[in-house]
Amino acid sequence: MTGYQEIMSDPSYAGQIVTMTYTQIGNTGINPEDMESKQPWIRGFVVKESARRLSNWRAQEDLDTFLKRHKIPAIEGIDTRKLVAHLREHGSMRGVISHVEFDTDTLVHKAKAWPGLAGMDLTGDVTCDSSYVWKQGRWKLESGYHDIDPGGERKKVVVIDYGVKRNILRSLVQAGCDLTVLPASATAEEVLARSPDGVFLSNGPGDPDAVKHAIRAIAELVESGKPLFGICLGHQMLSLALGAQTEKMKFGHRGGNHPVQNLANGSVEVTSQNHGFMVREESLPEAIEVTHRSLFDGTIEGIRHKHAPVFSVQHHPEASPGPHDAHYLFKQFVDLMRG
Repeated sequence: MTGYQEIMSDPSYAGQIVTMTYTQIGNTGINPEDMESKQPWIRGFVVKESARRLSNWRAQEDLDTFLKRHKIPAIEGIDTRKLVAHLREHGSMRGVISHVEFDTDTLVHKAKAWPGLAGMDLTGDVTCDSSYVWKQGRWKLESGYHDIDPGGERKKVVVIDYGVKRNILRSLVQAGCDLTVLPASATAEEVLARSPDGVFLSNGPGDPDAVKHAIRAIAELVESGKPLFGICLGHQMLSLALGAQTEKMKFGHRGGNHPVQNLANGSVEVTSQNHGFMVREESLPEAIEVTHRSLFDGTIEGIRHKHAPVFSVQHHPEASPGPHDAHYLFKQFVDLMRG
């Protein structure tokens, strides 16, 4: 019922058609405060039924108007659970939505002609145009959120924007960081020129192995000795920079209810996830330790370097949308910078 706005405006979904399995979508409308970036990035939207009546005092726009304003094709009346069951059996598939062309053969040809995400670097499409300082201060945490006390000296952090979500920036600020955000094209030299206490590698879309310039920069940042924290695409590219390999998953991890085990203490965290690529465990160098593991399929959900102040996770601890179990990771990053 909720969370669709954060999903649509998550840059990690760039280039993808998103299918929602809840029976009715749009109940809470759209409002500017819940946008996770400057615009929606999805290429298409599939729902069982689009809500015609809003039930949220914060709503300023309905879903239909929002999609039309951003020229995003959408379709309703689809048996979305049957569609998802099909995708779970056959894997992620190419698709097309049209309201102008209705010839089946033509549409199938268009879908087959799309090259897919493998080998595609989309970070340049979703990143910021130039560097900026994130000035949004402390915000009132929603009820039940893990409230981090940011007491102590605030730390200067450079965020490399490969498609960063705003709630990641808010979470870093809440944990005690002052942020400068740089575009995805930033070199290690440009990052280190800011004299940061630490570097954050953001989420983003596409194939991590295709973002060669970022992998090179991350490898140099590891050598610099600066504390590094990566999420999602940042986690995958950090792994590549450390010598591991990645591969495309059959259908990826999507949604806000993925159980992940923290291998350090055995606890299970319910997490929000959105990724179609993963790090191959057999390719990990000896210096890399697995810290978190998916309880759905056993895949890697977190790593750390045994000898350098470097760690990353595959899931989304900023919880937007999703559970708050992994929010402690932002404090872990600040503690790493504080020594």
